[in-house]
Amino acid sequence: MAAISRRLFLLGGFSLFPYLYLERSSVAVRRYRVPVRNLPEALAGFTILHLTDLHDKEFGEGNEELLELLRRLRFDLVALTGDLVVGGNPLLKPALDLLAGIRRFSNAPVYSVPGNHEYTLSRIEEHNEKLARAGVQLLSNKAVPLKFGKARLWVAGVDDPVTRRARLDQALAEADARSPRVLLSHAPHPFPEAALQGVDLMLAGHTHGGQIRLPLIGAAYVPDMGLFPEWDYGLYSSGTTSLIVNGGLGESWLPLRVNIRPEVVLATLTPLREAGPGANYGVA
Repeated sequence: MAAISRRLFLLGGFSLFPYLYLERSSVAVRRYRVPVRNLPEALAGFTILHLTDLHDKEFGEGNEELLELLRRLRFDLVALTGDLVVGGNPLLKPALDLLAGIRRFSNAPVYSVPGNHEYTLSRIEEHNEKLARAGVQLLSNKAVPLKFGKARLWVAGVDDPVTRRARLDQALAEADARSPRVLLSHAPHPFPEAALQGVDLMLAGHTHGGQIRLPLIGAAYVPDMGLFPEWDYGLYSSGTTSLIVNGGLGESWLPLRVNIRPEVVLATLTPLREAGPGANYGVA
């Protein structure tokens, strides 16, 4: 094989930079249709915007580029699954700018659970108070009902599984299993137990899809989940429970993404008869 010329080598190296930039800055919209047993007619088509793992990141000043994308989407609820900040020198302003921007064009309720990076903050209570003032309801091992006439949708949240604060039984204690139940969790760890409890949909982040994603393999390693983790990215199902692992928006320590763009997720609830278990309609 002929040796690669220095010019060709440099050209290939320089061409890699635009690719890596796009991998970090170009946000994908991932859409899922989630089949739910006994879904009330009033909730058919109910859509959740799932955002996770922002890690202080900004997409344009005040996150305006990301907001421009979100303005074009239709959703009924916003779910935040932790790591809005990154440890070391955390900045909450990018998340607050994003939330304020969403409030300008949407009245959808916003629910949040903490991630492991939130627990690196010395004053997590102050962090939570700022989120509350921005209109976010924190679900830390608790659930709330959303009412649609006689229909109910329960939104439950567990505290951070990575730091061993998640208490699923406590989170679901008051959530009526006869109504659809959506569970928010920073990491996928509680999925087996959630499936045993008959949760309809679980939304999680934490993995970043591996951040550097290997073809045909996926994530080689995820913190607190080890090598080649079972639930690294995308859609999974167990019984009638669906799990969506969102690849997230930011990066933790290494500002690099390969084969896994930043993303937001739209999860639409559909009656079970309309879509087979685990139906996935791909990326927009």
